[in-house]
Amino acid sequence: MGLRSRSQSKQSQALAIKKILKKCSSFGKNNDDSGLPNDVPRGHFVVYVGERRSRYIVPITCLDHPTFQDLLQRSEEEFGFHHDMGIILPCQEIDFLSFFSMIA
Repeated sequence: MGLRSRSQSKQSQALAIKKILKKCSSFGKNNDDSGLPNDVPRGHFVVYVGERRSRYIVPITCLDHPTFQDLLQRSEEEFGFHHDMGIILPCQEIDFLSFFSMIA
């Protein structure tokens, strides 16, 4: 039973990541032909963090990290993925910077 639950959890995370990547392709107002904002390098996406919604450009490789996946899951539950601003991570900016410095 635990194996099935773990498998379903991984499938759920994979679907969430696919939603995120699809949403990432439409962020920003100044887009190039690919639909990505001009200041976001290939292989990266934008997240907004903290009360002030500070904007950060993070590499897609972060999507593999379990802690980042947990943040994305919480983001989906709290904010959903259907808004114009982009992905909002439900954490304090100082916590995000600390986490990001450990995995980058």
